[in-house]
Amino acid sequence: MDSVFDELYKKYHHDVFQFLFYMVKNKELAEDLVQEVYIRVLKAYSKFEGKSSEKTWLFSIARNVAIDHFRKQKGWKQRIMEKFDWSKGEIKDEGRLPEEIAMQKEEIQHIYRCLDLCTIDQRLVILMRYIHELSISETAEALKWTESKVKTTQHRALKVLKAHLEEMQRKEGVESEKIRVE
Repeated sequence: MDSVFDELYKKYHHDVFQFLFYMVKNKELAEDLVQEVYIRVLKAYSKFEGKSSEKTWLFSIARNVAIDHFRKQKGWKQRIMEKFDWSKGEIKDEGRLPEEIAMQKEEIQHIYRCLDLCTIDQRLVILMRYIHELSISETAEALKWTESKVKTTQHRALKVLKAHLEEMQRKEGVESEKIRVE
């Protein structure tokens, strides 16, 4: 088991950390949650039936750890409501965002800001499909959804992202090439 665990850790540690970081937006908390994921992996590996890939299985566990974390807080709906500044009608900026880490291009920064405006389900699908390059079936398996729900959520998420990106360009007067979301 140790060699299998070590192999899983080496292969997927960065992906699991990155996924959790995008969800919780806090490096230290993401590191703690990664530890929780691997604790659950140790406890449950004997029950892993191999019906999905190990990566899909790990992301399913990571998703559950993130949801459990949000539940332990005030509740994810309340958390989302608190992030909204009702007096200004916009999302509050509460610290370090993923774009601070991914400073490569201005377009990436805009996409990350807009990703925060998506629902949690939409964000999960975008992260799994485009950041971690899971297939629709792997994403469905990790989220315990139907493939149809993944496709619908992905379609809606891309539509929301595109609208927010266009609005952000209009507001900020972004002069760079038109940002494309496909």
